[in-house]
Parts: sequence; C-alpha cells; structure tokens
Amino acid sequence: MNRFHEKVALITGAAQGIGRRVAERMAAEGARLILVDRSELVFELQEQLGQTSEVLTLTADLEQYAECQRVMTAAIERFGRLDILVNNVGGTIWAKPFEHYEEQQIEAEVRRSLFPTLWCCHAALPFMLEQGSGAIVNVSSVATRGVNRVPYGAAKGGVNALTACLAFEAAERGVRVNATAPGGTEAPSRRIPRNSAEQSPQEKVWYQQIVDQTIDSSLMKRYGTIDEQVGAILFLASDDAAYITGLVMPVGGGDQG
Repeated sequence: MNRFHEKVALITGAAQGIGRRVAERMAAEGARLILVDRSELVFELQEQLGQTSEVLTLTADLEQYAECQRVMTAAIERFGRLDILVNNVGGTIWAKPFEHYEEQQIEAEVRRSLFPTLWCCHAALPFMLEQGSGAIVNVSSVATRGVNRVPYGAAKGGVNALTACLAFEAAERGVRVNATAPGGTEAPSRRIPRNSAEQSPQEKVWYQQIVDQTIDSSLMKRYGTIDEQVGAILFLASDDAAYITGLVMPVGGGDQG
C-alpha cells in the first residue's frame, strides 16, 4: 500500500494510542508528517519513525486557537501544503452520572473534546481551500449515545455537527470532511492519564457501567483494536474515499452511536 506517497498529513494527539498508530501507518505508506501533541512523548515517535527530513514534530495546546494557527503555519512553512488533517485530540476525563459533574469539569470536557477539532479545522481550512484540495478526518465517538459521559458525548456530538456542516461548505471547493466514531477500543495504558486522580470505589463502578454498556451495544460483543480504528481513519483520509464527504462512520462493531 502506498496511498499517502508524498501526501502531507498533520495528526493531532500523535503521542499515544490511535494518533500514534495513524502516524506509524501513514509513514509506512509514504506520508510526510506533522506530529502534534501537548506531551513531549511525541518526540519519541519521531525518533522511532527515523525520517527526520519528512517529519515535523510540534508540541502545542490545541485547546487554544492561537496554538492551532501556529501549528498549521509551521506545517505550511515546512512542506508548502497540507493534504490531510486528522483531528484525534479528545477523550473522556471523568466518568460519572451527569448530576455528579461539577461546572468546571463540564467545561473541561467540552474544551478537551470539541475545541481542538473546531479550532484545527478553522486554522487549516484556508490553506486547503487555497490549494483546492484536502481531506479532514475528525475522530468522534459512539459515546454520543451512552452512559456516564454526558459532557464528553455532547462535545463529540458537536464534532459530528461540525463534520456535516463543514462538508456542505467545503465540498465544491475540493475539501472533504468526514469523521469516524470509535466504539470501545483496547489500548495500552496511557503514559499520561487524562485524569491524574485515583478512581474512588464509586468511580470504578461508574466506569465499569460504561464498559458494560459499550460491549452490550456492540453487535460483536467486544472492544475493537487500535488497528481496527486506524483502518477506518486511513480509508477516509485516502483517495479511496474521494467521493465520500460529510460522513460520520461508526467503528464500534455494529454500535451506531
């Protein structure tokens, strides 16, 4: 496979998990990469890939619009164009029934799982429109229909709406916008957890309810693998999906989210 030969792809949340695997597989298919994460762990990935002339690695807090602008500008300055944007930043910080969330926790969930995607789309779009081509893949979630993650689900619902609306606006100007909606995914433990506080016994019960509901909602009755999630992202980012835009593709073993 060589679907991304000479393509310039920017991947957010590239230090761990799905984002890291997207980068590894795109590199294997010839992409030139911009790897972005707020953690310096992302530099380990650049060393692993061993393609320093073809990889630009940046740390940034993508919850801030100015940081998104800085990242996109750096990508254009380095490679001259931007063909693919994979918006992978996001993830549940807390897991509990909605009435137990505090105000600042609700705001933090939305900032984490909506604004990096919103801001990065806005910052990248002028460059893609100017060149008359581009593919954006947003990573949403089937948690838009699920338990104990209302603020996160609301943020990902915003990602779905952003995907659909931006696809309408950008299609005739050569830019495709799609999303995947991952279901439960088996992944190594995060080296930097989203929430550093140790779970209480009650919080462990609430998290287990998410796991149980996720498996029950999947027709396959299991979690997926990282590569099963990444395969869908790569398809939507590639020219194999050239006639697809505005799609939110559930990748949850039959769970439609």
